[in-house]
Amino acid sequence: MNVDKPPVREPIQVGPLLEPVEAIGQSEVFLEFEERLSQVAPVNRPVLLIGERGTGKELAARRLHFLSNRWKGPLVALNCAALTPSLIETELFGYERGAFTGAERRRTGRFEAADGGTLFLDEIGGIPMEVQEKILRVVEYGTFERVGSPEPVEVDARIVAATNADLVALAEKGQFKRDLLDRLSFEILVLPPLRERKEDILLLANHFAARMAFELGRQEIPLFSQEAVVALERYPWPGNVRELKNLVERAVYRSGSMLITDVVFDPFHSSHLESPATEAPVPLAESGLSSIEGFTDKPLKLAVQELEIRLLQHALKRNRYNQRKAARALGLTYHQFRGIYRKYRGEIE
Repeated sequence: MNVDKPPVREPIQVGPLLEPVEAIGQSEVFLEFEERLSQVAPVNRPVLLIGERGTGKELAARRLHFLSNRWKGPLVALNCAALTPSLIETELFGYERGAFTGAERRRTGRFEAADGGTLFLDEIGGIPMEVQEKILRVVEYGTFERVGSPEPVEVDARIVAATNADLVALAEKGQFKRDLLDRLSFEILVLPPLRERKEDILLLANHFAARMAFELGRQEIPLFSQEAVVALERYPWPGNVRELKNLVERAVYRSGSMLITDVVFDPFHSSHLESPATEAPVPLAESGLSSIEGFTDKPLKLAVQELEIRLLQHALKRNRYNQRKAARALGLTYHQFRGIYRKYRGEIE
């Protein structure tokens, strides 16, 4: 493989893990995942982690390493998506002096650095086919050659790979070696998205809030209001645990008290970059209230109350339970919205 310049190396995480890696959750789906992870961790075979962005694939890889018999050995990580295809081979296998222009000395790769430990390959779906062939040889025979050298190098490294891509579909398209996929998938662990871990959302939020308060030097542990808890549990969390962590830390940092009443799901819509006119009032037709049918047989006061409740429900749902955005959608200030919301808090779904 021709490489015209030496690679730019990202930091390698090497060394024994001396402390357990935290894993927080009490939902059934999370506990089932942890049980399967603990079961395969001591088995000296490759593991494939599949999950959406932000679900904690690197954390799972660290737990696999720590719970394995290799826990005293190095844990080496490589984000395959962060490197150009021309640099991945030299990063993984190293190179000899003179292998290409600028190679002034021998450099070992990630496989050698992980000898006796674990090599975590994140976003493995982006590895070029010719490099996949060399990885397959390491998995099968435990040997490889550095770039620019015919001499075999023996290595003992357990591979833990991760992806959010459909590797089976890539293999069917000829973009991922089927043999390598078979060898990497001794066990396949699918990380559950946060939207399937409803029971864990508040548990995680409280954990992140306590850590952020400690980092800020605060003495009390923050608490979430009931409205904030409802909003957190109803949000779909496309960014999963990573998004939750960022949101909670931001909420703690911005909160002027230990009771967090407001959570901002989209920070871009809560900054000076946002125009107050970006949210249009909720159209009645869109909310299903385009006619007065169902209200004419009720006293005016009761009909108005029901209309307000239904409009609040629709605005909250439409804006992912972000109360500030819902207020703008209704043409209200945030304080006006909060006043109406408190009045009907027990009746809003």
